[in-house]
Amino acid sequence: MSLAPSGSAPALLDGAWWPRTRDLGTELPSLTAALDSLWGRITRVTVNPGHWPTVPRRVPVAGHVVKVGSFMAQQDPHQMLLLSYRVGRWDLLVIPPQTDPVSAAWLMEAASDPLRTSTASELMAEAARLGTATRPPAKEV
Repeated sequence: MSLAPSGSAPALLDGAWWPRTRDLGTELPSLTAALDSLWGRITRVTVNPGHWPTVPRRVPVAGHVVKVGSFMAQQDPHQMLLLSYRVGRWDLLVIPPQTDPVSAAWLMEAASDPLRTSTASELMAEAARLGTATRPPAKEV
């Protein structure tokens, strides 16, 4: 996980998260546990179900339950929205688990840059273009 610097101006994204799997019920507790101390108790999360095989309605997390919503048409497929009592709304780029480490590092840095105005999907497309441009050509067999 990578977050924009504390006190920076509002941006489209507040950082990035690189889960290890596409199992939201398994991955969400560790994310919210890390964020609770920074942003206050996370109470609700929304995702686009296009990248999550199963979207549980509730996920038990360290003594409380996080409600999970899914919005196919209204939410960027690469974005997660988190709500907390103390801070309000936060938006994270969700980096697919299978992303190579170099691209993931670039995405985490880009999503945490408070001066960027790219959406989550725009960052994913830019990373794909950069990755294609910097890969060495395939060797002939």
